[in-house]
Amino acid sequence: MPLFFPLVCWYHGPNNSDEPAAAMARLRLRIDFSPSGSVGPGKIRLLELIGDTGSISAAARALEMSYRRAWLLIDDLNQLFREPVVSASAGGRKGGGAELTAFGRTLIDEYRAIEAEAHEAVSARLARLQESAVGGGCDVPEGERRFACRAS
Repeated sequence: MPLFFPLVCWYHGPNNSDEPAAAMARLRLRIDFSPSGSVGPGKIRLLELIGDTGSISAAARALEMSYRRAWLLIDDLNQLFREPVVSASAGGRKGGGAELTAFGRTLIDEYRAIEAEAHEAVSARLARLQESAVGGGCDVPEGERRFACRAS
């Protein structure tokens, strides 16, 4: 299973604010499964928000994506694995809802653990690469601080 490690400069100030912070190369992890399908930071964040909100639509709104897009991503994950990651009930008068399955929680935990181990393994190399970047980091206009300087 190939792993992709693009370099990404993230800009967040103290307490995850949008104030400028020092540029820092960070690792983004995407796991590609054979024969097809992948899990990366976006799908994992969607699962985390579904776990927090109990709702696919609320999670989609938090990520500024359509309900349909979120539902398709969840369907992809449910088809990728032998066990579903999310269990959803239809809406109506009593309202619907969604919850992570036990496997969905395991998927999040395993992904975050792999991500932490990978970051720990390459942090010194990332720091050296960051020092070699123009200006010691990325030159990012104020309105684009969240994501910048992607190289994959």
